[in-house]
Amino acid sequence: MLSHSSLKLKRVRARSLVLAAVCLLMLVALSGCQAISFYKQAIAGQYEILARQTPVRQLIADPATAPGLKAQLEQVLKLREFAARELKLPADENYLKYADLHRPYVVWNVNVAPPLSLEPKTWWFPVAGSASYRGYFSEEAARRYARGWEQKGWDVYVGGVEAYSTLGWFHDPLLNTFIFDSEADLADLIFHELGHQRLFVAGDTDFNEAFAMTVAAAGVRRWFESSQNTKAYEEYRRSAGHENDFVELVMAARQELQAVYADPRAPDAVKLQRKAEIIRELRANYAKLKGRWGVSQSGYDAWFAEPINNAKLNTISAYHDLAPAFEALLRAQGGDMEKFYGAARDLSKMPLARRHEALRANLKTR
Repeated sequence: MLSHSSLKLKRVRARSLVLAAVCLLMLVALSGCQAISFYKQAIAGQYEILARQTPVRQLIADPATAPGLKAQLEQVLKLREFAARELKLPADENYLKYADLHRPYVVWNVNVAPPLSLEPKTWWFPVAGSASYRGYFSEEAARRYARGWEQKGWDVYVGGVEAYSTLGWFHDPLLNTFIFDSEADLADLIFHELGHQRLFVAGDTDFNEAFAMTVAAAGVRRWFESSQNTKAYEEYRRSAGHENDFVELVMAARQELQAVYADPRAPDAVKLQRKAEIIRELRANYAKLKGRWGVSQSGYDAWFAEPINNAKLNTISAYHDLAPAFEALLRAQGGDMEKFYGAARDLSKMPLARRHEALRANLKTR
């Protein structure tokens, strides 16, 4: 007789295969070979994750498990309990299994934008709706797809992703791609991804990411307040301050670029020249910013070391553009997470443009 955990794993795998069949039938009817190829790799990638999972408690009890991994797994169990109790997040069966994928990222996202516009290219997906990125479980496949857009003259950015949420289709596992993150980063990631499971609006990347960021920031602050680990919390606050500075720098550059692209009198050649100048200024301003921080190296050096274009700038906007408005919404609810979720859900029922407008109205009332 199969054990309970084995039966459960078989049901999960069967669900994966059923989902695969449904997706392929839809795509055969509605799409071309390229779309079928994309979904096949997505299904294969998800199946690989399911096949590699081991229960966390089994690993913790196993004397052969490395002490460092065991400590991180035990930390996650505490974070899950905190997320459910204090943040009212649906921990359920999420993060109770671990998978080592033997690679640094779980997926690589392809982001695309026109050379003279900050309006991102979007794709439609079953369940998730429209999204401003396209994810691949293989870096080679992601870059191969990206090259097609580069050859068309579009701006392209390929970025590795440590974790993602299946939005309840599967129980999200812990992965080697993020399990050894710092306490603050691990808490931020788990609270962020569970936030997506609490509320997700199909076709609105900016809303979803800013909402989850706000949930995560509130969660990390409360986590450290409860543990009274003042040293770790001060380090987190310092890091968060640097991130805010970085975001403000990027958003200011985006605002300049938007003005350039919107000028109907300027020829494209002039716009491209001005675009290059603004990006050079962005790099110079970052060097000055590090000086104010009093550091010679920072975690953002790698971001600036690679080419910067519209597609890359959009990845920052998607996560941060609406975040201040969500933070104001949380304050308006007195920090009560359930009330905050209810207010966010009310906003989610509005048409997209009206939703963003109503959300930003919170900034005007503070």
